[in-house]
Amino acid sequence: MTQIMTAAEMTDGQIENAVNKLRDAMRKHRSEITSDVAQQVLGVENLGMMMFTPFRERAEAVSNLIVRTAKVNRGRSQQEAIEATGRAQYTDRKVVDAMPKGEGDEVEVVFFKPDLSERNGFISDDDLEKEFELRGLKPADPISVAAVNEADPAFADEKPHGTHWKDAKGNWCYATFYRWDDEREVSVRRSDNDWHDGWWFAGVRK
Repeated sequence: MTQIMTAAEMTDGQIENAVNKLRDAMRKHRSEITSDVAQQVLGVENLGMMMFTPFRERAEAVSNLIVRTAKVNRGRSQQEAIEATGRAQYTDRKVVDAMPKGEGDEVEVVFFKPDLSERNGFISDDDLEKEFELRGLKPADPISVAAVNEADPAFADEKPHGTHWKDAKGNWCYATFYRWDDEREVSVRRSDNDWHDGWWFAGVRK
């Protein structure tokens, strides 16, 4: 089942909740700022908008997410998990065998597509980590993502997606699921290039 989460207009209660959280944080850290400095900052023009902007950025980041749940057989080997998707394989077997296996018999995977319009349509693995963080996510393990594609092979037809991780030597690796020339494919390799703006990314909540 697919859930598409979309942003809705904030309620007065949610605004009060946000203000209360800010108030609590400022009271907790009041000793870090002197009264004189606080007064100067309060005189900054358009301060309210400056404080609202990071809240809006985070709200934009978590809107229009696609959430999928899937059962995962953690008893399989990494290669068996890939084979169970029934996809044509374009993989490096050493990378497959070293894939992180993850935890849990049932997972909720959150898919998102970052806005790369100000990045010339590309994003590095290092910067992609920041996109996960912005959404309160961490990259989903490839076994969980494989389970999503095993349960619904057609999902990647219109939403090509992937996840990434670092191997024991600190190299970025990836697993991607997509359709190319009427063939459903999976690719698992070391990452040598940036991601382009056609990809969605799979994460799990921290």
